[in-house]
Amino acid sequence: MRLSMALQRAELGLSKQGRPRGSFLFLGPTGVGKTETTVAFTGYLMGPDSLFRFDMSEYQLQENLGGLTDAIATACRTASRGTLLFDEIEKAHPRILDVFLQILDAARLTTTAGATLELSGFYVVFTSNLASSEVLDLEYSTFATMERHVLARAQQHMRPEMYARISEKLVFAKLGYEVQLQIAADFLALEIAFLESRGHHLEAAADVLTFLVRKGFHSKLGARPMRDATERHLGEAVVRDLLASGSGCGLLAVEHGEGRLKVERVPDSLQAP
Repeated sequence: MRLSMALQRAELGLSKQGRPRGSFLFLGPTGVGKTETTVAFTGYLMGPDSLFRFDMSEYQLQENLGGLTDAIATACRTASRGTLLFDEIEKAHPRILDVFLQILDAARLTTTAGATLELSGFYVVFTSNLASSEVLDLEYSTFATMERHVLARAQQHMRPEMYARISEKLVFAKLGYEVQLQIAADFLALEIAFLESRGHHLEAAADVLTFLVRKGFHSKLGARPMRDATERHLGEAVVRDLLASGSGCGLLAVEHGEGRLKVERVPDSLQAP
């Protein structure tokens, strides 16, 4: 709700002049949707080509500063509005973090060549895995307790003047089982559509989703492995069926004794025309 309200204010022209359209710090364990949330709102508001992502693990040395400002300059030449996403901000060199004070305070950035970039048309998003191990330890605590702990860690790690300039600090909770199932369902639908485009008509049995959650969700990595697990298990099921002289079409089911998926009979509704 806080994110959507901040975005609505910005899109309705209610954000302060001389600042980014909005600035956000997304905190929480890996694989809980921090980056995907940024991808989703940017795509919805401005299109997928409006997202510019910077992996801050590439800027761990002070001498990387010029490379970062040049990369941001390239983004500004590409689009006048969009989202600048700085992933895993805690990995950047402290001197590089100084650059964000200028961005957050005045929506401007001076490059190494002396050019001044105007960034008021951009959202700025920082993600961080700070305190992620502690979040796992606080699994049975209330969300409010976990949120206070993570925000306190973020304040300790970041310079006070930078932390204060970020408009919204949002803590992402560990994914619940129902959310895991929904993520698995989304990836399953995408992979079935892909295989359909290759001529393999498939329908999934009810227990396929729970199988994919078991194979694709990791206690420390969240849903990050889900896409690869879905693609691998569906693809391998089709391959085994084709090598057994099948058509690669039919009902996807769990082969429990083998811990894998298989392609069973072809329902009438899936028969090739």
